[in-house]
Amino acid sequence: MYLLDLGRFSKAQSSKTDMSKIVKLKKGFDIKLVGKANQELADFAPAQTFAIKPTDFIGLQRPKVLVNEGDTVKAGTPIMFDKAMDQVIYASPVSGEVVEIKRGEKRKLLEIKILADQTITHEDLGKADVASLDRDALAAKIAGSGVWPNIIQRPYGVVANPTDTPKAIFVSGFDTNPLAADYGFTLKGEEKYFQAGIDALAKLTTGKVHLNLDGASTPPAVFANVKNAEINKFSGPHPAGNVGIQIHHLDPINKGEIAWTVNPYGVVQIGKLLLEGVYDASKVIAITGSEVTKAAYVKTFSGACVSTFTKGNLNSGHVRVVSGNVLSGEKISLDGFIGFYHNQITVIPEGDYEEFLGWLKPTTTKLSFSKALGIFSFLHKGEFKVDTNTHGEERPFVVSGVFEKVLPMDILPTYLFKAIVSEDFDEMEELGLYEIIEEDVALCEFVDPSKNDLQELVRNGIELLMYS
Repeated sequence: MYLLDLGRFSKAQSSKTDMSKIVKLKKGFDIKLVGKANQELADFAPAQTFAIKPTDFIGLQRPKVLVNEGDTVKAGTPIMFDKAMDQVIYASPVSGEVVEIKRGEKRKLLEIKILADQTITHEDLGKADVASLDRDALAAKIAGSGVWPNIIQRPYGVVANPTDTPKAIFVSGFDTNPLAADYGFTLKGEEKYFQAGIDALAKLTTGKVHLNLDGASTPPAVFANVKNAEINKFSGPHPAGNVGIQIHHLDPINKGEIAWTVNPYGVVQIGKLLLEGVYDASKVIAITGSEVTKAAYVKTFSGACVSTFTKGNLNSGHVRVVSGNVLSGEKISLDGFIGFYHNQITVIPEGDYEEFLGWLKPTTTKLSFSKALGIFSFLHKGEFKVDTNTHGEERPFVVSGVFEKVLPMDILPTYLFKAIVSEDFDEMEELGLYEIIEEDVALCEFVDPSKNDLQELVRNGIELLMYS
């Protein structure tokens, strides 16, 4: 069970002046990998092709495409909407020509590809003064611009509905995932846009906007002087930076309640929409992993083709390219596209091999949470080079207690996973499924001795609750 002194707040832990909270977490596990991006902008050639992928947007049920192949678009031109929530527009990240609308089985929409202009032009969406707009007008402004999909609803982890009013909005200002991008570097100089975004979010909720920062380091400039938000500090190993973990310790979600989350990049996008009147999908992403020759940052746009950043920049040809981090990111091809919510590309060796004796062979170079037979990773100094091999196959659940050691929440993950498998709706609700999404159990999946796909399992359980 969870120890009260690690999470729930005593009077000594909470400031009486600004009501901010300091949360120290002990459960978790930091995965230190080779290939962290150097804090410099690399001189890669600019990406030429970009894509909007409906699969990035969980909860998007019936996408309606608004363009045809051959059409010319600007950054901010409406590309599609969801027939089930038609007020939310998904917009083009760049200006250029729509070169392909890719569909799969049963005409499922997979990608809308755009060949970008050399100079990006924007739709004029009109500036707006937050103070002069009421809540509904502000929501409509953001929803019709392409910026709204940055706002995610908890529970379920789906694109939020503008007609809902959340009890609070949460922004995590740090990322503890392996090789994660540094917000202090990627958002340098965006202070005024971040503040404008926070001001807008404050008007969309009846509660507070929580900005949660790393308590172990000095806040970067973009977060240092933010107003109109409650500043909370978290410290501890991963997943301390996950917004779901933070919500659990600040204002847990119960049945019937709604909270929203926005990543810092999304907050900046909202601010730019209001102050500049444009949908600005530019972002600085980290190129990371042991298999890249040059691990650095690059400025591009959402949905960029990653081939520009990997071609001639790999140590070998047999690699796994991940949009996002190695725990919860998405496997993509060498000419795939970075996901809407990702600001990191990770390249590691492909692990499609069999190893004689496997975990029985003594070593200090394999990364392991547990002190398994022959594995002495705790003696290893520095970072690890890992591949995608799971070193075992999927097996029945083993009740080992390992999940409880890495998930700093007052839930019983093993029993929750079993409730999902058995489709026990009452147990799923009572055991905390409303509080988690895939990224919150990614570390559980990493340490799982049974090698189960726990993230997929959690999404299956969420969909059972959503559509029951």
